[in-house]
Amino acid sequence: MKTIGLIGGMSWESTAEYYRILNERTRERLGGLHSARCVLYSVDFAEIEGLQVQGRWAEAGEVLADAARSLSAAGAELLLICTNTMHRVADSVEAATPVPLLHIADATADAVHGAGLRRVGLLGTAFTMEQEFYRGRLAASGLDVLVPDAEGRALVHRVIYDELCLGVVRDDSREAYRQVVADLIARGAEGVILGCTEIELLLGPEDSPVPLFPTARLHAEAAVDAALSD
Repeated sequence: MKTIGLIGGMSWESTAEYYRILNERTRERLGGLHSARCVLYSVDFAEIEGLQVQGRWAEAGEVLADAARSLSAAGAELLLICTNTMHRVADSVEAATPVPLLHIADATADAVHGAGLRRVGLLGTAFTMEQEFYRGRLAASGLDVLVPDAEGRALVHRVIYDELCLGVVRDDSREAYRQVVADLIARGAEGVILGCTEIELLLGPEDSPVPLFPTARLHAEAAVDAALSD
């Protein structure tokens, strides 16, 4: 099995889920006491969040590029950025090292296409929902992507940063997210992408009448499959 390098800590709540899913998928694939070969570089999310808010993406990209170089030196043979939003700087990470990067939007698009769907809703941070680095990549794969209205986007973003990234999971926020999902379905969404890895702490299949696509799980499982492919 190839060694998977994780650029994590954004937030550590979802990075912990990545580690669990990587090992569960490895055990599922190999059986017995097998677990994933992986190395983790966990950044300080407070630093990253500050750069996000100030629009200093190039500096944030260099932080993640440094992490990628460290993981390469530690023996990583495949890289994951364990967050959707910071794929905004995926190009910087890819340029930092020859180790291949598995893009979270590609793993997600593969799953949506595999389910036979084309029009999907997207939940995530405001950066992910409103900027082209993520929506554009999904659209380039042939998907029609819907996002919530301005009020819905603000709600989804606030819950991510003020609650989920802090490990706070509230029933009233779950109900509010269910309403946002219902609004997307009413506009024609055949499925909904949980395009922030922390959202998987709040919503599950029972919260939606259409398929949900949990990006952290899809990304981690695709990484194990890639690591075992040779």
